[in-house]
Amino acid sequence: MDINRRDALKLGATTAISGMLMPNMAGASEREPIVMEPLTGKAGFRVANYLPKMGASSRLGLVTNDGLVVDIPAEAARQKLTLSFDPTSMISLAASGNRGLLDLAALFKNRSKSSVNVNQVVLLSPIPKPQSNIYCVGWNYLDHFDEGMQSRADKTVKEYPKVPVLFTKGTQTMNGPFDSIPYDGSYSTAIDWEAELAVVIGKKGKNISEENAMDYVFGYSAYNDTTARDVQQKRHSGQWFKGKSLDGHGPMGPWVVTAGGVNLDDTRIICRVNGVEKQNASYKQMYFKIPVVIAELSRSLTLLPGDIIATGTPSGVGYSRKPPEFLKPGDMMETEITGVGIIRNKIA
Repeated sequence: MDINRRDALKLGATTAISGMLMPNMAGASEREPIVMEPLTGKAGFRVANYLPKMGASSRLGLVTNDGLVVDIPAEAARQKLTLSFDPTSMISLAASGNRGLLDLAALFKNRSKSSVNVNQVVLLSPIPKPQSNIYCVGWNYLDHFDEGMQSRADKTVKEYPKVPVLFTKGTQTMNGPFDSIPYDGSYSTAIDWEAELAVVIGKKGKNISEENAMDYVFGYSAYNDTTARDVQQKRHSGQWFKGKSLDGHGPMGPWVVTAGGVNLDDTRIICRVNGVEKQNASYKQMYFKIPVVIAELSRSLTLLPGDIIATGTPSGVGYSRKPPEFLKPGDMMETEITGVGIIRNKIA
């Protein structure tokens, strides 16, 4: 049996990472500078998908505690290390398992001192082309379920579900951590925020038990299940898919923090709009924790490396406020997962 993924992360960290972990973001010159802060876990890697400069090809990089980006393919070539994964693909890295994590540890330990600052590169979505729809969990916080009771078009659901409520967003919703979110006022004027912790699956599995579920987690990222409420609630009679699947309405990033770098109990899910806090809740308030979600989702359904699960949003969404509040062009939506990172997306 393979070494547990979390054990491998700890091994990689103790051999290589004393100064490497932290969250926030990176991209273009008009963006706010990235401020590095400590991870909540004791061991792990912050892996970004980025462009070293405009016009260059994308590749994976390790983002250090002091805000430097270690170019994974360049470092592998310099160190003459044959990697167990494609250094331009987060999905490939996730699928490589423990070998890939140990490769990262070796790269980091022997890294060159000439690394670029994270504020001088362009950060992309960690998984710009998901291989399947993004899996999402609805009503995973009791207070969010309660706040929506009076606002939902469908009044038939009055009791909290006994199993996770699951739906998907189309792959075309994927957007970068600092990219603009398209606004089409001719179709929807009720664009809402939903900050969420995203889970990235690390190995293929079906009918996964709750006891083993965390062994299938590669890492975590910040995500926002941006939603067109008028489309969701009225145009499509309460069906969720279309209202949650508009192009670019699913920003993710700014990187993936591998599992050993995140202590879930210390994780908070926060959303701000134009600097004003709208949502703030702890992972501990999540009703169906990640092992339960993975176990239920994988029943008679195969999960693959690189699959993304958005684990649900806490209370504080716009459509349940009195009066309702919605995003409009020019607004800045900020999604923070403490110990993971912050993404900022302008509505445009």
